Amino acid sequence: MNTIPGYTNSYYSASANLQSLYPQLEGDMEADVCVIGAGYTGLSTALHLAERGYKVAVLEAERAAWGASGRNGGHVGVGQRRCQSELEEMFGLDIAKRLWQFSLEAVQLVEQLIGKYQINCDLKRGIMHLAAKPSHDNYLREEAELLRERYGYSGVRYADEQEVGGLVGTRRYLGGQIDSGSLHLHPLNYGLGLAAACAGAGVALFEQSRVTGYRSGRPCSVETARGRVKARNIVLACNGYLGNLEPRLAGKIMPINNFVLATEPLSEPFAQKLIANDYAVQDTLFVINYWKLSGDNRLIFGGGENYTTRFPADIRKFVRKNMLKVYPQLEKTRIDYGWGGTLAITMNRMPHMGRLEPNIYYSQGYSGHGVPTATFAGKLLAEVIAGTEERFDIMARIPTDTFPGGTLLRWPGLVLGMLYHSLLDRFGH
Repeated sequence: MNTIPGYTNSYYSASANLQSLYPQLEGDMEADVCVIGAGYTGLSTALHLAERGYKVAVLEAERAAWGASGRNGGHVGVGQRRCQSELEEMFGLDIAKRLWQFSLEAVQLVEQLIGKYQINCDLKRGIMHLAAKPSHDNYLREEAELLRERYGYSGVRYADEQEVGGLVGTRRYLGGQIDSGSLHLHPLNYGLGLAAACAGAGVALFEQSRVTGYRSGRPCSVETARGRVKARNIVLACNGYLGNLEPRLAGKIMPINNFVLATEPLSEPFAQKLIANDYAVQDTLFVINYWKLSGDNRLIFGGGENYTTRFPADIRKFVRKNMLKVYPQLEKTRIDYGWGGTLAITMNRMPHMGRLEPNIYYSQGYSGHGVPTATFAGKLLAEVIAGTEERFDIMARIPTDTFPGGTLLRWPGLVLGMLYHSLLDRFGH
């Protein structure tokens, strides 16, 4: 398999659908909305606005879905990054219930877009969430009961250690939630499908058009090395790749790197021994392991993070050690791909959405829950730009603390915190 030009060498880029080349911005143009970033957030925003009749320009520094949108684990889970019992404590029951409904709609939206625009992205159903420790097992059991009784969600049930072991081919886990309402997919092909849908809807999508700066006003002005867009509204959809473009947002998120591998194709019987129901899987460790089977029966396994500006020299080796803790029977299995990507987390692990000015909007900080949340964020951004503010404002009112030390000192603080939680992963109960 050959990777498509301009993308990181990964299983996803090697198995990507035929990708259109979008032009570089040359000269000046005008639009109703200029979206900065062509990941899920930017593409969903642009698509939903175009469906409403808006003239939209999207500026992408690299290629469409080049960043975390094209490199992640492909899990499309219900719920927020924080569990419902925690959300009730943080925001009260009414807001927790609204956030739950948003999460259901987010997963449904992904599935609807895939169907509407005929996006071929290996869409499959189901996620299992597995307990790594006894305390986690109790939590998963109680949370499944809460979702069924208080939220009326019948898609989740608790499974004991014996059932889980039979489903995932390892005795490492103590129990878990089996969630038939969630999905998983090929994330790059999903992103490329959104880009194609945008182009078909009339969006002006520009690649290799890094934004060098912007000015607020009416209209706003967004500049690249070779061109400029004048627009009534701007949407900042950069997430972990924001850099120094907007200092007012940078301290609210922390870019971190996560790493994934793909094995050689596995035989059907062997693949079924690893994941009998073909669900995606994730565990409860703070630095989680997550995995699923690809459309051609490779194991896609994510595990391990770092908090620097560099990736490990040997990503395959870096992730493989985590995979073998779960599946020692893969000791002799060939690893064909290893890659990494940069995502953005927030202090409370909830998405950070809002307005910087009346006509400048943003959404970022999905904390590892980006496929459904970023897609749904695009729908909310389109709603608020079109004049319907209620649902966007619910998300915008969620408080997001600045990382201690801002952008200058957030790295040391994060590393210390992550080391602490890594020790809990090893020795906690």
